Amino acid sequence: MSDRSLRGMRLGAQSMESEAGVEPAARQRVEYQSEDGERVFVVFAAEADIPATWLTKAGKEAKLVHGEAKEAEPTNEKPVRTHWDMLLERRSEEELEKILADRLTQLRASRGEAV
Repeated sequence: MSDRSLRGMRLGAQSMESEAGVEPAARQRVEYQSEDGERVFVVFAAEADIPATWLTKAGKEAKLVHGEAKEAEPTNEKPVRTHWDMLLERRSEEELEKILADRLTQLRASRGEAV
């Protein structure tokens, strides 16, 4: 019986796809250096925008050694509006203080507290 058993490979153990004819994307190796002399090499895609600074594994900031980094363009994004900002667009602070006083009076009256 053992000579007739099926043999195969485990699912997911190996890829059945070959790497013949596959070319990896073009890359560039960029060097950064921190103030204390630590050097960091980072690999980017050839068409990637290279940042002017990079953090080392030690958490230090390293600057680009060769080449020219593309500076971050200023964005025209609106500043983040908080709930308070949106509330102030609808009501003045005086109105809000009056509403708060009214609500506190109602709450105290419902609890039976003295005003």
